[in-house]
Amino acid sequence: MTDITDDISEEISFQGFEDDCKLLRNLLGDVLQSEVGPQFMEKVEKTRVLAQSACNMRMVGIEDTAELLEKQLGAELSQMTLEEALPLARTFSHYLNLSGIAETHHRVTKIRSTAKISKSCDDTFNQLVQSGVSPEELYKTVCNQVVEIVLTAHPTQITRRTLQYKHIRIAHLLEYNDRPDLGQEDRDMLIEDLKREISAIWQTDELRRHRPTPVDEARAGLNIVEQSLWRAVPHYLRRVSNALKKHTGKSLPLTCTPIKFGSWMGGDRDGNPNVTAKVTRNVSLLSRWMAIDLYIREVDNLRFELSVNQCTEKFSRLAHEILEKADVNANMVSLLAPSPFPSKFTLVWLDIVTKRTRCTGIKIQWRIGMKFGINHHSGINLRTIAIMLPLFQHSFQLELIYLPVQDLMINCFCTIYATCFINASELFTVLQLSYCYSEHNEVESHYPCLDFPGSEFMPLHSKDGQPSLRVEESLHDISKLTIRTNGNDNVSNSGIAQSVVTPRGSSFSSSQLLAQRKLFAESQLGRTSFHKLLEPSSSQRPGIAPYRVVLGDTKEKLLKTRKRLELLLEDLPCEYDFKDYYETSEQLLEPLIMCYNSLEYCGSAILAEGRLADLIRRVATFGMVLMKLDLRQESGRHSETLDAITNYLDMGTYSEWDEDKKLEFLTRELKGKRPLVPPTIEVASDVKEVLDTFRVAAELGSDSLGAYVISMASNASDVLAVELLQKDARLSIAGELGRPCPGGTLRVVPLFETVKDLREAGSVIRKLLSIDWYHKHIIDNHNSHQEVMVGYSDSGKDAGRFTAAWELYKAQEEVVAACNEYGIKVTLFHGRGGSIGRGGGPTYLAIQSQPPGSVMGSLRSTEQGEMVQAKFGLPQIAVRQLEIYTTAVLLATLRPPKPPKEEKWRNLMDKISKISCSLYRNTVYENPEFLAYFHEATPEAELGFLNIGSRPTRRKSSVGIGHLRAIPWIFAWTQTRFVLPSWLGVGAGLKGICEKGHTEDLRAMYKDWPFFQSTIDLIEMVLGKADIPIAKHYDEVLVSESRQELGAELRKELLTAEKFVLEITGHVNCLKTTVSLRKLIESRLPFLNSMNMLQVEILKRLETR
Repeated sequence: MTDITDDISEEISFQGFEDDCKLLRNLLGDVLQSEVGPQFMEKVEKTRVLAQSACNMRMVGIEDTAELLEKQLGAELSQMTLEEALPLARTFSHYLNLSGIAETHHRVTKIRSTAKISKSCDDTFNQLVQSGVSPEELYKTVCNQVVEIVLTAHPTQITRRTLQYKHIRIAHLLEYNDRPDLGQEDRDMLIEDLKREISAIWQTDELRRHRPTPVDEARAGLNIVEQSLWRAVPHYLRRVSNALKKHTGKSLPLTCTPIKFGSWMGGDRDGNPNVTAKVTRNVSLLSRWMAIDLYIREVDNLRFELSVNQCTEKFSRLAHEILEKADVNANMVSLLAPSPFPSKFTLVWLDIVTKRTRCTGIKIQWRIGMKFGINHHSGINLRTIAIMLPLFQHSFQLELIYLPVQDLMINCFCTIYATCFINASELFTVLQLSYCYSEHNEVESHYPCLDFPGSEFMPLHSKDGQPSLRVEESLHDISKLTIRTNGNDNVSNSGIAQSVVTPRGSSFSSSQLLAQRKLFAESQLGRTSFHKLLEPSSSQRPGIAPYRVVLGDTKEKLLKTRKRLELLLEDLPCEYDFKDYYETSEQLLEPLIMCYNSLEYCGSAILAEGRLADLIRRVATFGMVLMKLDLRQESGRHSETLDAITNYLDMGTYSEWDEDKKLEFLTRELKGKRPLVPPTIEVASDVKEVLDTFRVAAELGSDSLGAYVISMASNASDVLAVELLQKDARLSIAGELGRPCPGGTLRVVPLFETVKDLREAGSVIRKLLSIDWYHKHIIDNHNSHQEVMVGYSDSGKDAGRFTAAWELYKAQEEVVAACNEYGIKVTLFHGRGGSIGRGGGPTYLAIQSQPPGSVMGSLRSTEQGEMVQAKFGLPQIAVRQLEIYTTAVLLATLRPPKPPKEEKWRNLMDKISKISCSLYRNTVYENPEFLAYFHEATPEAELGFLNIGSRPTRRKSSVGIGHLRAIPWIFAWTQTRFVLPSWLGVGAGLKGICEKGHTEDLRAMYKDWPFFQSTIDLIEMVLGKADIPIAKHYDEVLVSESRQELGAELRKELLTAEKFVLEITGHVNCLKTTVSLRKLIESRLPFLNSMNMLQVEILKRLETR
């Protein structure tokens, strides 16, 4: 049992929930009967009955009987072999998972069946309008709102992805089972499907046998987008738009989205050496590939749907232009196509001017007659020119045409200006496309050239190896075209014209030529002939389907974009013309919005508002990368990098300078225009990795990346150091590319984590904004917007949950005030975990309890580990979560939470925090016995063997609590159901203030101060989930006798916290007000308690080895 919470806590139908749990449990039993046998199932049932009986006795207050039953259960488990214990643990674990699936299903059912859902857009918009917010203000605020949900790979998700998919499948089957029109035969088939899924789950290994890589973690995040968010986002935006239309009279603009997504998966390198610059680059490209792949699928579906012909004149012209271009492509490729030539062959005539060069062949200036009267000029140097030699079996002569085929193919807007039809039974074409290499090159194509075997040949009318050209007439006087056929238009099979010159000394077979031509043609088209079989035939004029034509062109470009990304991922040469692929979402939106406007103008708005509008909204939300990738690195690594640079330049050691000297150096370098890092510098591998990361950031830019987060930030120099390294890398990359870096500079975001750093956060931001260069940089490059991140996990581990909550509140107030002083807008980035001990809790409650003015239409927040799947794993749940984010931020913006009414309240909070922090730190950091007690009483050491994340459990190799990451710290205590980090110190703090006569003040604070109320409510919920008897069992079996007294003292502290929390809230017990949660916990206790006792037994055996 964990202290994890979510926002989907609406009451559910317990009768339906229990029925589904019974169904799934029976099906699991049927599977186990065949998998492990009836004898084992008897042990499972006996264990369950003992655990259930003990729980029942404890619920009614018969503690002595409950203890006896628990001892009997422990004795039964101690007699089991490991071979018996493993399937027992698996059985109970799977049943708990199946219960969770049933619970989620019934929450979704409850949402669907409720006419008016609280915290929905419709409900919240109505509340705001009724409270006096004008429709115009509501509309403007919603349209300007920016919320970004950042998915992270923090290692708290134990369930393998393959099992997650099977769980989703079961949820879908339960949904289907609720259909009232389901016949008996269909229901029997559904039961078989459920049994099949459960059987597959049982036969699947629950544990990862290898540690996931950062790329594996990134793929898991992308799968959440594909399986859920891709469907959820359009539905969510429709709900926002419909609610806006209802309450303001205006719909949400198509390209406006109140929520976007970011990611740390593949970018968070803080203490994780597995996240390298190459990993970040590949993850970013993979994210782009996935986005393009999803768009291709949607465009395909949209082409099938939009079969209508009616469109605007402008859109019709666009469709015809695309068809004209396609015709030219087809004609040009027909010269190279591997299929047999038709009986009539089309010749494209060019005006050609020749000029000899010293040794490079011929310089050709060519002009193509355009369909629309436009001339295109291009100068090309070719050592040997592509020549088309018609071969006929009858005496026949045609004036030679020199055709630079490849460049004609590239510049494919040309069309046939004049044609000549010639009967031919066979055509043999020799192409030589090799480019000049001499100093006389004027235009050098960057497209790859094709080398043909047997290419050394003499063209017609050549002398001494030097080709000459003869064009009898101008292109504009086509009537004078001379074709000499010896008076016969038909070509016989008797022989070959003597004027034809064949290749010299060549082993040049027609099959080789056909193969080369096929490869070349397919490289130009970007598809194989096989793929053409999968495509519907092109619309022909007249009666074309214009939307299909335009969307077909869009798909072609998307296919080339995807192919380009594949080449980049494989580190292969990629020289696509930038016009052939999509780089930005604006480019992709252009044809889609043109389709939308045309449909709307022609009275087909109902079609425009369907799949097309959904696709436009997806592009606006996900962009070209699905989720922009944040980079994160510890501040100390940047200092080490600057140390290496300054030492190399004989400037001293950067980290030894005081803060003023650092700022002076950094500001001076930032104002300069030259790179700081010499290209010849040699540095250690750790430093090189930092520099490589900044190079990758410069190459990808802000189009692919989000923010650069500095963990453990404590000074203004930490921010400027990153700005300098970023600027230096961008200068270097721009010099190599010969053009500016793509996108803009990344936002640099300081992350304040420890209590000390949180207390200094306001002064650090003031110092930063007082620096002229930085203030101007924020205005010019980041739209006068500063982002600051506050960390919940490390601050909680540092000082305890209560003190951390108060220091975070004050830090946000100070940061907001500092930015306001300098006229800078601020976005606060909340680094929350899933558990209460790491800042977790219901999103709505958390946002509504922030300091006034800290949520002004913008917010960023992390969703970590198992909470990503819990909140966004199913589309229906994801829609609800997105609505909750939207409405909570909207309310905090238009109706900010109340501040503390009296200064006295703040003083009381300071006193509670001081007492709480003192007891917490004295226990965790000062008590010499605590570390050993922690290792004995929890499975912390064993958790390190679980392959649940790519990141090490410790930042450094020390064994103390200080360098232990917050996640294993919380995870270990959660396993014992003691959840100590979430409440330790709270009881002492509240007791100290209440005993001084301030109980009524605390009750008033709880009633009228949202922040204090949410803090107390979350602690109360954790206390309700904690289980003292189970925690005591861990101590009695695993902890050495000399340290058992410490465990007893800690359990007393938990009871003290519970007593004073209930005194302030006025509740009878900690779960009295949350009936739904209490029932759900009680339904799981028999299985959960058995697993805890089994874990204790296994840990005991491990100790004795």
